Amino acid sequence: MSKWLVSAAAATILMVAPAAAETLKIATEGAAPPFSTVTADGKLAGFDVDIANALCAQMKIECEIVAQDWDGMIPALQAKKFDAIIASMTITEERKKQVAFTNKYYSTPLALAGLKDTTVTGTEPAALEGKTLGAQGSTMQATYAQDVYAKAGADVKLYPTHEDAATDLVNGRLDAIITDKFVLVDWVKNGDGKDCCKVIGDVNGTEAQIGIAIRQGEDALRERFNAAIDAIVADGTYKKVQDKYFDFDIY
Repeated sequence: MSKWLVSAAAATILMVAPAAAETLKIATEGAAPPFSTVTADGKLAGFDVDIANALCAQMKIECEIVAQDWDGMIPALQAKKFDAIIASMTITEERKKQVAFTNKYYSTPLALAGLKDTTVTGTEPAALEGKTLGAQGSTMQATYAQDVYAKAGADVKLYPTHEDAATDLVNGRLDAIITDKFVLVDWVKNGDGKDCCKVIGDVNGTEAQIGIAIRQGEDALRERFNAAIDAIVADGTYKKVQDKYFDFDIY
């Protein structure tokens, strides 16, 4: 076979060879049901995980979802250990100094929960005076607890995860916990708080938008996510995912 024919054959092979599939690595926490949790067989599951998979399917890319501890979430993104965070992260001005956010993919207020016989009678700051309040550290609820409830006389304790705070509540070491409303509602209905605890109420004025975090400057990826969010809301995919976990609209 002539060199020309060999080269032509090689070129043909290169032309028909499939391109490597694009893979997006996405981090979630795995410790905030129903948004993210680890199943008995070690797999990540929950609303955030299903939304991540739906968005990747809409964008026609492979999706690898990994677990990351909350405290190291933003530093790991900046270090390029993954490409995006889909972990119920509240969009705040402080975080915008470190990462870029997509448009919201749901909204939530903060809420308080306590034991069924709790002496905490409301969510206003005065109701927590002299009480011990738990929150997950490095979160919007931790900031709110320290800026509002601690100044009103509450003893605020911070934990690595929501589950750690919830365990101390169940064991009587806290008077109340504060976190996203939908996490608390699920925990009281389906989790360890089912037989012992109740949602005290929403914290007025705390409704916030939840977005996908990516590295600053990656505008093209942000816009791809935004377009995919719009598409899954429009075609009903979002509602199908939502209805697996909630009997009300969270968008």
